[in-house]
Amino acid sequence: MKFDTHLPFSVVVMAVLSLLFPFAADWHLPLLGGALVTQIENAQALWLLFGALFTAWYIKPLSRPEGEKQFWMWAVLWWMVLLGRSTGWGRAYFPEEPHLVFRVISVTLIGGLALSLLSGPLRKDIVRRVKEVKMPVWLLAVTICTFIISDTIEHHRLLAPLFVHNPQYADLMEELYEIPFMVGLLLVTYYFMKTDKSSDQLFPLNISMDCK
Repeated sequence: MKFDTHLPFSVVVMAVLSLLFPFAADWHLPLLGGALVTQIENAQALWLLFGALFTAWYIKPLSRPEGEKQFWMWAVLWWMVLLGRSTGWGRAYFPEEPHLVFRVISVTLIGGLALSLLSGPLRKDIVRRVKEVKMPVWLLAVTICTFIISDTIEHHRLLAPLFVHNPQYADLMEELYEIPFMVGLLLVTYYFMKTDKSSDQLFPLNISMDCK
């Protein structure tokens, strides 16, 4: 594996905010009867939708060579799975619909994500990226850490009290830590998309031949 140890300013901002989140309870941030958490969840859903649309628009998966094409279509599907999960597969906005509808949506999206791995070109491209593409160490570290913290709070794990100073703020803490996680996901995606586009400029002949 190759590593990019450059420390972007965006990573510093996300790390500092993550350190400040637990003090929201100490500052008595108003929860507005749960409305604050709901608005954050809605904003997160829009962000995940934006992530899917931006990825598809920026990298244009169908125009990529074999392997990269499957990888970026898989990446767009990942965004859709995360969007589905964050909204209860649509239940958050359409609570009156039959449970079967949401079950079908979840099975379709998650199944598509898993079945995609049967694609040989996708698996080869994943291995190639692990071996050859530089990994943004600090960006990945903050993104993964904030996800772990959010999951720790959601499932009341052993270290949860480190981040939840007041049980009334547990839901807010979970959502707040999901913000840098989701922002980090888009920044990581953008990093890899820029890497692929940079390769286009370095090896334009190879790309054009692969696309034929």
